[in-house]
Amino acid sequence: MSKIKINKIRCKGCSLCVVCCPKKNLKLEDKLNEAGIFTAVVVDENNCTGCGFCFIMCPDTCIEIEG
Repeated sequence: MSKIKINKIRCKGCSLCVVCCPKKNLKLEDKLNEAGIFTAVVVDENNCTGCGFCFIMCPDTCIEIEG
C-alpha cells in the first residue's frame, strides 16, 4: 500500500485531488487550518492504490506519495 503525505501549510483547499481520486479516498477537512482554509486529508491510508492522480492534479505540489 502507498502512503499519501499532504503538506497542509501549502494546501489551498482547491479540492482538485478530492475530485480526481478514483477511490474517493481524499476529502476536505471539517476544520479550518491556521490560514482559514479547509485542507485536503486522507480518508483511509489503507485504501490508497498509489495511482498518483492526486499528485499530478495538485497545482501547488502539496502531495507526496510514498511506496
